[in-house]
Amino acid sequence: MTFTLHHTSGKARTGTLQTPHGEIRTPAFMPVGTCATVKALTNDMVKETGADIILGNTYHLMLRPGAERVAKLGGLHAFMQWDKPILTDSGGFQVMSLSGLRKMSEKGVEFQSHIDGSKHMLSPERSMEIQHLLGSDITMIFDECTPFPATHDEARQSMELSLRWAERSQAAFTALKGNRIVIPAKAGIQSNNPATTEGLDPRLRGDNKEENVNAPYLLFGIMQGGMYEDLRKISADALTGIGFDGYAIGGLAVGEGQKEMFRMLDIAPDMLPADKPRYLMGVGKPDDIVGAVLRGVDMFDCVLPTRSGRNGQAFTWNGPVNIRNAKYAEDTTPLDAESHCPASGLYSKAYLHHLVKSQEILGSILLTWHNISFYQRLMQSLRDAITEDRLAEHATQFLARYHANKR
Repeated sequence: MTFTLHHTSGKARTGTLQTPHGEIRTPAFMPVGTCATVKALTNDMVKETGADIILGNTYHLMLRPGAERVAKLGGLHAFMQWDKPILTDSGGFQVMSLSGLRKMSEKGVEFQSHIDGSKHMLSPERSMEIQHLLGSDITMIFDECTPFPATHDEARQSMELSLRWAERSQAAFTALKGNRIVIPAKAGIQSNNPATTEGLDPRLRGDNKEENVNAPYLLFGIMQGGMYEDLRKISADALTGIGFDGYAIGGLAVGEGQKEMFRMLDIAPDMLPADKPRYLMGVGKPDDIVGAVLRGVDMFDCVLPTRSGRNGQAFTWNGPVNIRNAKYAEDTTPLDAESHCPASGLYSKAYLHHLVKSQEILGSILLTWHNISFYQRLMQSLRDAITEDRLAEHATQFLARYHANKR
């Protein structure tokens, strides 16, 4: 069993997901490390926030530096010196968003690189191969993210294509599964010399000893179906029939708004197996996450805390703070005096305001560090509240405080 449930509070759950590079405590938020880095932070800074896992981006990494090169250099963990779990998305969302630069067919998506215009084909098989070469602990199937808005027929056709691609993704993943990059979680990460096999991961040495595997590498399916309950049910049943290690809820947070997203989350998680982790892709704002946890979601990722940090916005228990505002120019209070993160508790808002207004790199670093730390503290508060079966009360109090300044 790779996923163990510990406590429940209403529909919410705490659990532990085992991967080859360590445990993930759920509910979990995954900082986004698009190009093998969480922007503006070192790995040690990310770890200090309490993050158990980060997300890598298949589309960007396949284009630069290239999946084959990353594999030659020992896999993504060794390449970026990160010894905890990594989830990689399939690349589908990015290539679908290229619009005029891509052509979709049953085979997959042919597209032009946004970097140099070179042509590439991303199919279920190639996506699984890339994520295999990267050495992902959690691989995502290749799917089409149903656009919003979409008619029922458009959503149905998109969902059915994703199901066919799900079957192909699983077949390709299974064929590669016995030959994975394996680094024992407690062994640490070492720099590998590509000129020699000494010190390389077993997959790169051609050595496939089972005793090196701490836990299985995982493949997650992705539910689609747009905003239609019947299509969501069809997708969930078909994916469950295929069988995956976890299930993502895709096609949300694509412009439908929180109310509509929550309407789908009132029903979608219950359609998925209770003994598998549920992952809401691309979400989100703190109040989105709290609402989704209340509805039974276990995992999240979003660029918001890092992107906002680079643009002068900090997330706090009292709501978002736009540190550029003139009212912070002489504010000597920190963003969060109770936080152990130096960015949150050590520096004044006045100093952070100065850094951002002066376009100093340190401003982006400190605000990003604070935001990721806040998100991880929020997840810990949710896990604690579920464990103590007081999540409803905790969520009510959090949301009232978080939205107080909006009134």
